[in-house]
Amino acid sequence: MSSQATATKHEPSSSQTEYAQPKPALEQDWLQTLVGEWETEIECHIEQRKLPLKSKGTESVRSIGGFWIVAEGKSTVMDKPMTSILTLGYDSEQRKYVGTWASSCMTYLWQYKGSLDLAAETLMLETEGPSPLSLGTIAKFREVMEVISNDHRVFTSSVQRADGKWAKIATISYRRKK
Repeated sequence: MSSQATATKHEPSSSQTEYAQPKPALEQDWLQTLVGEWETEIECHIEQRKLPLKSKGTESVRSIGGFWIVAEGKSTVMDKPMTSILTLGYDSEQRKYVGTWASSCMTYLWQYKGSLDLAAETLMLETEGPSPLSLGTIAKFREVMEVISNDHRVFTSSVQRADGKWAKIATISYRRKK
C-alpha cells in the first residue's frame, strides 16, 4: 500500500465564482429621475451687479448602472461657451450622496457630500470652493436640487459670507425637453 497522499482539487462552487452585483437602492433610484435631456435657464446673482447674469443652455443626464448619474451641461457665461460635468451617486458605506463638478471655466474640482429629503424631493449638497465674494479665498457652499415635477427641477447655489449668513449666487431652472 502506498503512503502517498492524494490531493483533491478544490473547485469553487458556482456561487463563489459569480459576482454578486448589488441592486440600486431607493437613494440611487431617486437619481434616475434626473436622467434625460433638459433645457436650462440660468441666473447668476453677483453682488457687484444690480441685475443678475442670465443665460440659457442644455443638460444631458445619463445613468451609470443605476447607481450614478453623469450630467453634461452646455451654456454660455458672459457670452463665452461653457461645458460642465456633474457626477452624482449615493455611497451606501458613507450613507451620503457624493459627487463632483468640473467646468471649462475654472480649474477647481468641486466635491460634494449631501443628503436627500425624500418627502420634499430635495437633495442638499455641501461643498467648499473658490469664493465669488472674496477672490483668493475658499468658502462653504450649499447646493440644493429640488424636483418640482417629472419635467421640472430647480438648482440653487448659495455661498456662506464672512458674517456666516448665506447668499444665493445662482439659480438654474431645468425643463425636460419634449
